[in-house]
Amino acid sequence: MNAPGPGAAPGAGPGPGSGPGPDPACDPVRDPGTAPASPPGSPSAPAPGPRPAPGSAGALGTFAARLTAGRFTLRPADPGTDTALLRAWAADPEVARWWPELDRPAAEVRRHLAGQLAQGRSTPCVGSLDGVPVSYWELYRADLDPLAGHYPARPHDAGLHLLIGPAAQRGRGLGPRLIRAVTGHQFAADPRARRVLAEPDHRNARSVAAFRRAGFRPAGRIALPGKTAVLMVRERPAPGPREPPGDPPGRSSERPRAHTSICQQPFR
Repeated sequence: MNAPGPGAAPGAGPGPGSGPGPDPACDPVRDPGTAPASPPGSPSAPAPGPRPAPGSAGALGTFAARLTAGRFTLRPADPGTDTALLRAWAADPEVARWWPELDRPAAEVRRHLAGQLAQGRSTPCVGSLDGVPVSYWELYRADLDPLAGHYPARPHDAGLHLLIGPAAQRGRGLGPRLIRAVTGHQFAADPRARRVLAEPDHRNARSVAAFRRAGFRPAGRIALPGKTAVLMVRERPAPGPREPPGDPPGRSSERPRAHTSICQQPFR
């Protein structure tokens, strides 16, 4: 949803061990308005195994949640097997407009993915619904990225970039729900992160609107290489009761129209 300007995405925290726990409305197993989480050991539950270190690429790149749209899973991108998928999405002019680095020869796209995995502060990911890939993500440490030179960075600021690939998945309200779920996952993966940042191009009004619906607020414009961005910030929610679920599909006459107006374009 926002184009990688200088690099990965921002996240913040005043220091190790500080701050409240993960957002109860968007924890690693449940998203607001979603079905209950799967119990451990069920076919749809995350695979058991060693717990990655907080904020690490492994912690950020593996995630599962049940959404009303289906079972959403997130995994690290594989430069060898995912390059063709991303290039196919980038063949759509609406994608290429916001993601020019994916509209490149295969070798360049592979290097783009492999470079992030090698340097460790940004994790490229593929998100799927019911096993079908629908999104590409870049989850990063904004405070360790060149982006930190363009805003008042704090330790452990987290950031994200998002692309919804298939045209059929756009325009139905999927973007804001995915953003909210994944930012909740970022807070859970790094307890020191106090906020998640995004920097969509200021011309991408639908992307900015989608981040707003996901709980982000605009914090001004910043000049980045190749674009003027709107700095969007979602603060770690204060501890408290779980938020009520969103309107079930078809319950609100306003919600479908709002969703359709927000997500006509791939996000960046």
